[in-house]
Amino acid sequence: MTALDLSSPVAVVGTGTMGQGIAQVALVAGHLVRLYDAAPGRAQDAADAIGARLDRLVEKDRLSAADRDAARARLSAAAELSDLADCSLVVEAVLERLDVKQELFRALEDVVGEDCLLATNTSSLSVTAIGGALRNPGRLVGLHFFNPAPLLPLVEVVSGFATDVTSATRAYETARAWGKTPVACADTPGFIVNRIARPYYAEAFAVYEAQGADPATIDAVLRESGGFKMGAFELTDLIGQDVNESVTHSVWQSFFQDVRFTPSLAQRRLVESGRLGRKSGHGWYDHGPDAEPAEPHTAEPAQAPAYVVAEGDLGPASELLALIREAGIQVREDEEDHGTRLVLPSGGQLALADGQTSVEFRDVVYFDLALDYRRATRIALSASQDTAPKTLAEAIGLFQALGKDVSVIGDVPGMIVARTVARIVDLAHDAVAKGVATEEDIDTAMRLGVNYPLGPFEWSRRLGRNWAYALLDDLHLRDPSGRYAPSLALYRHAYATDKREGSTS
Repeated sequence: MTALDLSSPVAVVGTGTMGQGIAQVALVAGHLVRLYDAAPGRAQDAADAIGARLDRLVEKDRLSAADRDAARARLSAAAELSDLADCSLVVEAVLERLDVKQELFRALEDVVGEDCLLATNTSSLSVTAIGGALRNPGRLVGLHFFNPAPLLPLVEVVSGFATDVTSATRAYETARAWGKTPVACADTPGFIVNRIARPYYAEAFAVYEAQGADPATIDAVLRESGGFKMGAFELTDLIGQDVNESVTHSVWQSFFQDVRFTPSLAQRRLVESGRLGRKSGHGWYDHGPDAEPAEPHTAEPAQAPAYVVAEGDLGPASELLALIREAGIQVREDEEDHGTRLVLPSGGQLALADGQTSVEFRDVVYFDLALDYRRATRIALSASQDTAPKTLAEAIGLFQALGKDVSVIGDVPGMIVARTVARIVDLAHDAVAKGVATEEDIDTAMRLGVNYPLGPFEWSRRLGRNWAYALLDDLHLRDPSGRYAPSLALYRHAYATDKREGSTS
């Protein structure tokens, strides 16, 4: 099954920001595009707005004047739904309510031909449920674009329970012909991106609620150590706290209030107070005209230790040993290899976050996971009230000698980046095991849809087969609510035999 021919008219119903964006994508690809909106005059207003955006593309030399003129000639506003009768594809981008979408598609079935492909751009509703109201649900598919649709490459192509394979394939190939990167997924709450991205917000909020660190510090660690483009607090302020919480709540309810997707009480209070983020002038941060940027906690300068003793290779943080040597600090090897920690001159220990707490081991300072320890500009450390001040000072001085800013947070098991990545990896493995999508499509979706530095499976391979499972298992022992219980899929992955090596790893 191939993509729709460019001679096939495409209709977009609903002319808000997303509808206009989808229409622009189809228009620039070469289709005749018809806009329809139930509100009188809105379709023409949307056509005018799209024309103005095409003008700006010409001004920026991203579209020729001739192509703009041709595109404008292909764009029209439909006065009635019946004006869409000869369209080969109708994409819906109306109000995110099941009854509204079902009523629309029932009306469209009475208008368009039997071979017309119907698509919903829903981000939170079930494609299966929308299609359940149709005479022929096999031709309904989810085409979930990301905002702004003309700029963001990802499109989730969602097959409902009754979606025909030919419909999904045609939608997939059409999205690709429009210059997008499609990924195929089953109809599951949140699809790929909104399902697997939940821990990115949830774990940041959980650290904050546990008084482990303030929003500015958590965001800085996620960016400067984890490699994420934006921290969870600044990102939700950009999205809108009400919008982000609504998606979280929808996924949680759709999974029958699965504890892994539980919404944040702190975010609920923020929404209740009307602090919705940038659009209201205040969210986690103050966005007023005179607001000062919130600064992360950064430790004062400390003396670096003269040497460290390496017990093991530090696992995913093994690159640190080379960095320590390059900084002129002696690394002594412990031939007995008691574990994967650094022993400091004071006798205290420094260990990669593993889901345990500093208070359990008295004189241990944990350091957080980094995407790339050489390039990271900030490292988070955690210590308990029982950690010796000298041990913490040596740990701070060590990382400062490596050129890193240091943020000391509370004694939070799994810290910030480590617990977040482990949970994302777990949900990704679980999704593949349940037939939601392939590993490749999940990695593509998370890189392109939410701009993650690595896909979950890329991260999983880098960190090692057992890393995420071991960390979550430790967290589950300390919080047996089920939130951190590793999935069966992650357990199988952790203990499966690597046939290339003939052993588990």
